[in-house]
Amino acid sequence: MLLSYFETAPHRVLALVSAVCVAMLAFGLYLQHVVGLEPCPMCIVQRYALVLVAVVTGVTAFARGKGLLMTGSAVTLLVAGFGAFVAARQSFLQWYPPEVASCGRDFYGMIETFPLQRVIPMIFRGSGDCTKIDWTFLGLSIANWSFLCFAGIALLMLALLVVQGRGAQAARR
Repeated sequence: MLLSYFETAPHRVLALVSAVCVAMLAFGLYLQHVVGLEPCPMCIVQRYALVLVAVVTGVTAFARGKGLLMTGSAVTLLVAGFGAFVAARQSFLQWYPPEVASCGRDFYGMIETFPLQRVIPMIFRGSGDCTKIDWTFLGLSIANWSFLCFAGIALLMLALLVVQGRGAQAARR
């Protein structure tokens, strides 16, 4: 049933994924600016991945043609996989915190102090706050929820690619 929906309305699936990503970004900004939670560099990287997923799926939702649909879905799969990897790493750090927490420095301080060529590698090292759990819902931290969402998006894109690939194969026969 769900796979047949991917065949008939793939653009709606992509638009929905984009809307969900925008809602997740809005919630992250709410947690930061209203609740007062400061994101660590790993959280910032996950936000960038979420922005990329939202933009790629949003653009792909309005693109016409199987090639663009497949390319956009593949790019989204890769970016969602990267986001899931970062979220999984942060979850691991939260579950098994090292004795000395050092995932890096403050993100905004790095941008103000160092040139961009030095900031990018520093971001991927994270900050001491990466192991801290400030907020939970149903017993899961933000990093845990982020992982589940990225993994869900990746699975949706994989299913979309498989269904669209099968449809392209059937059309060639």
